[in-house]
Amino acid sequence: MTQVSIENALAIVRRGAAEILPEQELAEKLALGRPLRIKAGFDPTAPDLHLGHTVLINKLRQFQELGHEVIFLIGDFTGLIGDPTGKNATRAPLTRAQLMENAETYANQVFKILDPDKTRVEYNSRWMDQLSPADFIRLAAKLTVARMLERDDFNKRFKAEQPISIHEFLYPLMQGYDSVALEADIELGGTDQKFNLLMGRELQRDAGQSPQAVLMMPILEGLDGVKKMSKSLGNYVGLNDDPGDMFGKLVNISDDLMWRYYELLSFQGLDEIASLRKDVEAGTVSPTAAKAELAREIITRFHDADAAERAARSAGNKFRAGDMPDEMPEYTLVADADGGVPLSVLLRETTLAASSSEARNRILQGACRIDGELMSDPTHRAIAGETHVYQCGKKRFARVTVTRQ
Repeated sequence: MTQVSIENALAIVRRGAAEILPEQELAEKLALGRPLRIKAGFDPTAPDLHLGHTVLINKLRQFQELGHEVIFLIGDFTGLIGDPTGKNATRAPLTRAQLMENAETYANQVFKILDPDKTRVEYNSRWMDQLSPADFIRLAAKLTVARMLERDDFNKRFKAEQPISIHEFLYPLMQGYDSVALEADIELGGTDQKFNLLMGRELQRDAGQSPQAVLMMPILEGLDGVKKMSKSLGNYVGLNDDPGDMFGKLVNISDDLMWRYYELLSFQGLDEIASLRKDVEAGTVSPTAAKAELAREIITRFHDADAAERAARSAGNKFRAGDMPDEMPEYTLVADADGGVPLSVLLRETTLAASSSEARNRILQGACRIDGELMSDPTHRAIAGETHVYQCGKKRFARVTVTRQ
């Protein structure tokens, strides 16, 4: 194990963490002097990982650097149920073949962060498939319906008279049983996983094991700075995204969101980030330059340093003279009562997008430009009295003037 004091190890583990339960037990486990079994489970319900997933994976890497064993658990069995966390309806189940296809891509992507020599990849079907119907009944008997309805999402659905399938109640038990099967010392998850994570402690205690400590990481906001990063919402940066797309998306996040991303995604030390923030606030470093630095770091991690520099140069050279068509449709739009036009409305009214929702998705995906500059802020408004060239996609342009009423 890496020789790091318990105090320093705790400082590393605490960075960015939303909650540790109970922290005293985690400190005691770190003091055991042996490699701990650090578990994190991922249901392969979609083929690609995005930066939101890496908040937790980065923390796993820190545990590896402290000398502990990371168990990257692929929920090929629990994925058949579908995690009901945060859902207001029963999820459509995937087939085992679909889950395994997605799982293969997970393994390739996570090793861009994790050290493969220090990572143990497990599939929970290995022990779940061995359970008999009687075993499942005994496991289900450990929890009451009233206890299960304490879960916020189940409670909301119950009160709203929305259906809850019986198999969804099994999910927290299955996740908890994974901790028993792996004899996990620590389990990591998002803040929305609290009920499931604590279930592991209960089942381990019932099985005569030392209950795992729980470390919860915050849910990363997407490019809109509001909703959690999600591919379905279009506000994400995928690990397999093209370097240019990654750069364009990251340099267009808000200034406030930039520091959130630095805290949860950057490998720079907290002192370095604090110094950079001080420079930005003093005006000696521009927010755009700080975002570009973060973008280079992330692109280097998932591609390489050359790709990061090429992406930065390309962004600076986009839409020089001759890159825009000589002729394009021209529109005049009337500003609303607040003196502008929402960008999503502008794209819809100029037929650059078929609808406001499509326009919003295109903006979040980094497919919108204004006068050649990327614009991924869905709240952006065109101001009355100004004329700009808007682009949505590679070849769709329009010159738009916004006038006052």
